[in-house]
Amino acid sequence: MKTYICIFLSWYLLLSVGCTTSESVLVKNNEELKKAISSAKPGAKIVLANGVWNDIEMDFHAVGEKDKLISLEAQEKGKVFIEGKSSLTLSGSHLIVTGLVFKNGYTPVSEAISFRRSKEEPCNNCRVTECVMDNFNNPERFDDDLWIALYGKNNRFDHNQITGKRNQGVTLAVRLDSDLSRENNHRIDHNYFGPRPVLGSNGGETVRIGTSHFSMYNSNTIVEDNYFDRCNGEHEIISNKSCQNIFRNNTFYECQGTITMHGNETLVENNYFFGNGKANTGGIRIINQKQTVRNNYCEGLTGYRFRGALVIMNGVPNSPLNRYVPVIESAASNNTFINCDYIQFCAGSDSERSVPPKSTTVSKNIFYNDKKGDIFTAYDDISGISFDGNYVGSNIELLKEKGFTKKDDVLELVQGIYQPKAGIDAGAKLKNPENRPTKDNTGVTWYPKHEEDIFFHTGKTKSISSSGNDLYEAVSSAASGDIILLAPGEYLIRKSIDVHVPLTIAGTGEKGSTKIYFERSSLFNIENGGALELKNLWISGRDAPDKAGNSVIRTSRYSMIHNYKLIIDNCDFTNMKVNNSFNLFDIYKNTFADTISIKNSSFSDISGNVFSLDKEYEDLGIYNVENMIIENCKFENISGEAINLYRGGEMKVPSVHH
Repeated sequence: MKTYICIFLSWYLLLSVGCTTSESVLVKNNEELKKAISSAKPGAKIVLANGVWNDIEMDFHAVGEKDKLISLEAQEKGKVFIEGKSSLTLSGSHLIVTGLVFKNGYTPVSEAISFRRSKEEPCNNCRVTECVMDNFNNPERFDDDLWIALYGKNNRFDHNQITGKRNQGVTLAVRLDSDLSRENNHRIDHNYFGPRPVLGSNGGETVRIGTSHFSMYNSNTIVEDNYFDRCNGEHEIISNKSCQNIFRNNTFYECQGTITMHGNETLVENNYFFGNGKANTGGIRIINQKQTVRNNYCEGLTGYRFRGALVIMNGVPNSPLNRYVPVIESAASNNTFINCDYIQFCAGSDSERSVPPKSTTVSKNIFYNDKKGDIFTAYDDISGISFDGNYVGSNIELLKEKGFTKKDDVLELVQGIYQPKAGIDAGAKLKNPENRPTKDNTGVTWYPKHEEDIFFHTGKTKSISSSGNDLYEAVSSAASGDIILLAPGEYLIRKSIDVHVPLTIAGTGEKGSTKIYFERSSLFNIENGGALELKNLWISGRDAPDKAGNSVIRTSRYSMIHNYKLIIDNCDFTNMKVNNSFNLFDIYKNTFADTISIKNSSFSDISGNVFSLDKEYEDLGIYNVENMIIENCKFENISGEAINLYRGGEMKVPSVHH
């Protein structure tokens, strides 16, 4: 078994101790800040005055000493706001940044917080702590940037609150593009990584250490004691693309992805994964050589194939760095899997990924599922994996008998976690699980952790009678979660209705008694931040303009940084043949739906597509909807397609349920 040694105690202790300053200066504008930084000596404290600092690119270059850190801090934590087109660069040594809030803006450069000024001027022995980055997003969905980029050596990023990244680019990246940033001994700890919505493309990782090009270099980075809250950007929530890193004692809450282990000699231990039965929630994926996965706890994970609870991949012969190095001499031991749906061996096996795992062990794990027996899948030859000392529930179907014992009564509930009973030499033995990272004990204490989900039915209810203008005005003044009820009758809508918040519009009478006609090229436009639920409505395109390209519902014509939902239930749509290419629902590029759910509805006499979801046509792996649900619907006299959904390039098929 490999022994992991990390020598960083001395600098960690130093960074954990506040410096005693010989000089403190309060700065109120950019010129004063520049002057204070340029004259800062070891032990100096630079204090940013409370208020909004707009369009500021802070270049914090200074050289402190081990016992005399140079500090850049808020006058009061949570009362200094970095807004507009702003960024922060640290370079030099022995610096500390505290108490800043980045919001209402985005970085004009490639990195919002960067631990280097240039490739030759990184920051060493520096710390960023108790800072917040909240929805600091470029308004263009696929304009790539990083929120935090760590370079140099012996840096620490801790007790920060990072939430709501929506545009393409990694939330936090450790960069290894020079010798000055390798074998870095960085520590990333006690942070709250808040919700990150599905991006609809690669490039949505929450943490990435290295890149494919530098994946064979040692990083020696530790990621521990963090809380990952619904970090759903892409399959790889954490992308390990370098060697000798440690991921320890983190909590993953309802994250739709995995810790993905590229690079070599990675240690993943003592982590908690809670899926709560949510779709696509994953655990740990093993690629490459000499990987160690031990003493992890996984419960309620539903992810399949590359998002399984435990995934051991097939590899590519003589693999290039950007593909899949075969799994060799790796081990998954003493882990507990409770009600996890998929344990995947030789995942990804195909004509390219043709090398099964070799010299790999799966030992002393506990697999229990009281809802599903067929949790194991092997896609190729598993003779290179040795199984030993594993326990499974009596209902579990085995791929092979050797190495597994069927026994139900092996676990007991201790402080909300299922622990192995005395005498059971298997499963995760977790010390003090009540002290694991949570939403409450990570991040900062002085800034709220707000919800990012789309919620219907949380606002006020307003009733409308037969006036199209009343409906237009009600939507225009609606707040998030409002419900607009339409009495039976006919409504003629003369203006397109823009939807900027989650909103429900429902008919109150018998089916077909609330009729809507519209005179513009679209009836509803889902704009950035909007979501729409339609219930019990009858909608006709009879009065739409006599031109091609009409639609009942469309997205914004511009990039939407917020994902949306479209819910249709018990509705009828008809008479959309006034001209060619009349689609019921049409989208534009750089927009993305978490869910489109269509139930108990009918669609007839339509000259275009019913659902036209095909605008990402450059074959870059981008797509427009994550979950498409069709239940109990009728399609009649449709000239185009019922569903025209496209993703080209690197394969990742959205979920379509019917």
